[in-house]
Amino acid sequence: MAESLVLLPDVMCDARLWGPQIADLSRDMAVTVAPISVGERVEEVASGLMDVLPRRFALAAVGLGGSIAMELQRRAPDRVARLMLINASPLGETPAQAAALDPLIIKARAGRLFEATRALIPAESLYPGDYRAEIQAMLDDMALGLGVETLVRQVRLMQRRRDQQSALRKIRVPTTVLCGAEDAQHPVKRQAFLAELIPGARLEVLDEAGRLPMLERPDAVSAAIRAWMAEPLLLR
Repeated sequence: MAESLVLLPDVMCDARLWGPQIADLSRDMAVTVAPISVGERVEEVASGLMDVLPRRFALAAVGLGGSIAMELQRRAPDRVARLMLINASPLGETPAQAAALDPLIIKARAGRLFEATRALIPAESLYPGDYRAEIQAMLDDMALGLGVETLVRQVRLMQRRRDQQSALRKIRVPTTVLCGAEDAQHPVKRQAFLAELIPGARLEVLDEAGRLPMLERPDAVSAAIRAWMAEPLLLR
């Protein structure tokens, strides 16, 4: 039987982000969506997840969830059997980038939550297809459910996350870097750089997809996960 599959969502998103994959993949494997909203440091969130996740699991994560996934793999390489990173970044924020996020907290606490969350996942990062308006409405609803304090914690995560480049070079498990060709925030060139950091990683670029390919190209993402789950485990 395949390892349990653990999915991590993006900033201000919940399990609905992975809805199509949960419906499809759960026919064949155990699927868990873990929250990334408890704690103000990546290390703190990863520590909490290690207490509740399976002993060994496959880990797929998108955006901010990718930062948590990298930390989980760094801390517990014996538990992460395979890794998929979707539109993620291995870099920490520069002081200027971290400071530029502070106004989002101010906006959210001033009653402008949607304005803040739309700055984190801007419309131009989504593929301009038939379902972009529906995806945006779902993003707004997920943000409303998670609330202002979750946004504050997750912005703090972004501001304080470490550079993971050296840790990624030590990975020895099947790894796929998946990205949407139309994601303006995480261009293909940067995703190729991420894949090059990880020994043996495979880069897969999805056309007609942006920041959230699990909603924009759900069948393609499910197929990519199935192919990745079928790859033989690498010898350590």
